[in-house]
Amino acid sequence: MAKIIDKKEAQLNLYIKFLKERLFFEPGSATLHYNLGLAYSHKDLLDEAISELKQAIECDPDLPQAYVNLGGLYLRKDEPDMCIDANLKALDIDPDFTAAHSNLAFGYLQQGNLERAILHAKKALELMPGSPQAYTLLATAYLQSGQMEPAAQVSKEMIEANDKFAPAYYNLGLALAALDRAEDAAPYFQRAKELGYAVECE
Repeated sequence: MAKIIDKKEAQLNLYIKFLKERLFFEPGSATLHYNLGLAYSHKDLLDEAISELKQAIECDPDLPQAYVNLGGLYLRKDEPDMCIDANLKALDIDPDFTAAHSNLAFGYLQQGNLERAILHAKKALELMPGSPQAYTLLATAYLQSGQMEPAAQVSKEMIEANDKFAPAYYNLGLALAALDRAEDAAPYFQRAKELGYAVECE
């Protein structure tokens, strides 16, 4: 296993070296800066990745993927305001960019802006039906806002789409328990456990 990891790391380092050499001759290439930013991201060099994605945007301000990935990096740095700003710029370019809506839902959840989190999670789910991430964001936003009936409904839909997705059972259990339906909730908590989910509340 260590050898496989070392090989992947070596390949990534070689790729970064290649991109930096190319950028020496093509400093205005948005694609090269963008790819280097992604490579740095894979190495968890977040500041370096952010710098490269910003340079990609300077080279091509109409590159929505760069804004979305930049927003994702800000999420990893626990900076939801910056994440939201970057992803809103992505939507200015492409209003139907699913990843931007998902990032915004997550960012607004971190801010506690549940109304906007629900809005963007719904849009992400509309654009990508069956997406576990979009379902989870929407269910979480409903739960946090005290909307237990919609939380239960979306969790049931998640289970219909993927009956092995443990968080859906857990979220359904939470919603039912909050609706004073503890007996109905128990089997869903149990199923979440069986699927490997760490159940903290029953």
